[in-house]
Amino acid sequence: MERSLVLIKPDAMKRNVSGAIISRFQQRGLKIVGLKLLQMDNALAKRHYAVHEGKPFFQSLVDYITSTPVIAIVFEGENAIDLIRKTMGATDPAKADKGTIRADFGLDIQNNAVHGSDSPENAAKETTLFFRADELHAGY
Repeated sequence: MERSLVLIKPDAMKRNVSGAIISRFQQRGLKIVGLKLLQMDNALAKRHYAVHEGKPFFQSLVDYITSTPVIAIVFEGENAIDLIRKTMGATDPAKADKGTIRADFGLDIQNNAVHGSDSPENAAKETTLFFRADELHAGY
């Protein structure tokens, strides 16, 4: 079993499509083992997007992700990371396959509705940014 972090981003929250997005992942057989609504502060946003620090768009990412509350979810399942990435679609909604979350709910490359970890290492790292070990549940 594999676990991965998903964030439902501000543009999706503003349009009230979080339930539809969560449902897409659950329909693929993924189980929610952690879920919370939170308002990211600048410090957390900068840690989350640290890989982009120094790039021209870094501050706009921080400003965007801190603009409204987001939903952080840890999903668990067989090949969860790959399944989540396929369900989300390409980062740019204009290039995402029809029927993916980003094609259906994304607006542009930044306002693309969801974030999902891209590797087991990043999934572990990102999960610990948003959840303590005792906040994750399994075996139900």
